[in-house]
Amino acid sequence: MKRAATLILLLIFAPLILPVAAQTMPSTVGEADKVEIRKVIEEQLGAFQRDDAQAAFAQASPNIQAMFQTPDRFMSMVRGGYQPVYRPRQVEFRDIIDIDGTPTQKVFIIGPDGAPVMALYPMEQQADGTWKISGCYLVPTGDGMA
Repeated sequence: MKRAATLILLLIFAPLILPVAAQTMPSTVGEADKVEIRKVIEEQLGAFQRDDAQAAFAQASPNIQAMFQTPDRFMSMVRGGYQPVYRPRQVEFRDIIDIDGTPTQKVFIIGPDGAPVMALYPMEQQADGTWKISGCYLVPTGDGMA
């Protein structure tokens, strides 16, 4: 129970801490990888729209899968804490940046409540060359121009 509470607190406060504490710079990811990264995120967003827990979970990195253990637990967390990515009104892919050496896709999202957020997706390249999502941090944007 204590572990679950800690995880929930990390999910709530990480979006506030990550952008301040991390060093960011333009990404050195090649164009082909940028296309693949976008496909992975688009597939997960589409799976959320269809309520397809298996397909959404499949786009998550092994560490994320180990943390949540089942597609249903993963979807429950997304529904409860990530409404902007679960039911976005608008999605606009922005630059890929490196945050502390991790390629991170910036995605501007208008959530179901009309509030703009920047979703930061750290990506993890697998041994077979494919990309998986290793997290998602929602950063509020005041003017929608982030």
